[in-house]
Amino acid sequence: MCLMTVQLSSIKMEVYIIILTLTIVLSSSAEFEHEALEYVACSDVEQEYYIGYDEEEVGHVDFKQKRGVMTLPDFMGSTTYPGFYEIGADAIQRCKRELPNFDIAFKSLPLEMDAPQTSLYPKDDVQLGVQNTIICHVTGFYPPSVNISWTKNNVNVSEGMSLSQYRQRMDDTFNIFSTLKFTPAEGDFYSCTVNHRALQGQPQTKTWDVDVALPSVGPAVLCGVGLTLGLLGVAVGTFFFIKGHITD
Repeated sequence: MCLMTVQLSSIKMEVYIIILTLTIVLSSSAEFEHEALEYVACSDVEQEYYIGYDEEEVGHVDFKQKRGVMTLPDFMGSTTYPGFYEIGADAIQRCKRELPNFDIAFKSLPLEMDAPQTSLYPKDDVQLGVQNTIICHVTGFYPPSVNISWTKNNVNVSEGMSLSQYRQRMDDTFNIFSTLKFTPAEGDFYSCTVNHRALQGQPQTKTWDVDVALPSVGPAVLCGVGLTLGLLGVAVGTFFFIKGHITD
């Protein structure tokens, strides 16, 4: 059985988003279900198009470089999608043509909002002086429009920063990743600040400190003490053994 629906996920004055959901039921008992997703978003200044499967991205369109980008993992082998860029470009053009009509029809409707949840963590194990990447994961927000900024030691930074596309979750909220390349130095700290309309003017900030633990000397000390006591015990035992034999 194949069920196809069109769902209006988010409409506001400056952005219009269409979600096309294709649900495929692989057995009559509905034991196995998979969901394919076509995501189209546009505004006067933004545009985004991607396709996904079971909440995983299959590919997206890079409108700056005018090409389709397939993002399946390497073990899936080489995958091509002829005409992918053209399909995405056509979808964006339709989105922009329909945007004024939806602005008029839905501008008076109240917009449901969900505040984001933010976490901050390094990509790899931290070593002083070795370049790494710190990840700011923002999830669970609705509608899909957030502003993310970075600071290092309370100073704004943008060099080495990147931002992923918005990704929809099964509960219709969204997540996004922002990353920042950095070289760890003892005492440095980094902050990721997220602003979303559901936060009502109170930005959400997470801070991460460079804290590289030094190797513990405890086990080595205990091992040394144990070895010393062991040798002392052997020496004392040998002394009494020899003394006993001399006395006899």
